[in-house]
Amino acid sequence: MIVLNLDEYNIHKKIILDELKKTVFVYPTDTIYGLGCNATDEKAVDKLRKIKNTKHPFSIIVPNKDWIYDNCTVNEEAEEWIRKLPGPYTLILRLKNKKAIANNVHNMKDNPTIGIRMPNHWFLAVVYQLKFPIVTTSANISGRDFMTALDDLDPIIRNNVDYVFYEGPKRGCPSSIIHLEGPIIKIQQRKEKCSSVKIDFPLEEIKLSQE
Repeated sequence: MIVLNLDEYNIHKKIILDELKKTVFVYPTDTIYGLGCNATDEKAVDKLRKIKNTKHPFSIIVPNKDWIYDNCTVNEEAEEWIRKLPGPYTLILRLKNKKAIANNVHNMKDNPTIGIRMPNHWFLAVVYQLKFPIVTTSANISGRDFMTALDDLDPIIRNNVDYVFYEGPKRGCPSSIIHLEGPIIKIQQRKEKCSSVKIDFPLEEIKLSQE
């Protein structure tokens, strides 16, 4: 397991981007630390599922808004929420292009939905550079507390990921879930899992080159 900060990533960016295509990794967001992999790689997603020990659908971080319009069903209500991105939201949309991600990301046979994230955080620029979506799920084993600092990263995850992008303790809230897949918008807040410390990383402060 290699632990990196933003500056170290920038130094070794080309090599790391190539590695992220086929590895499982921990990364920061505008809410909490996430556990991720290439969402188009079925083997990588399967490995992540085994690490986290879950069959529940995963959400994804997408490289840009064009990806959403190209691969999801977007109505007027969804467009309003897409305009709020990047931000601490997970938008649940119908997936119209089933080949856009591996089937085991959502684990649905018919008319699948997918949770879409674009965090207000520098790691979004990494996904932009990857040019493909990544799985996003909290960095914990299913049913256990999620990671808030490197010291409390679960040993199972620690022993099975290749990279940890780390920026210190993070005690934010999981993203709000916005259900846009049906005729009625439903907003699911997850405040019960929040700490009292608010974490905020404005996207305009990103210094990461997107070359």
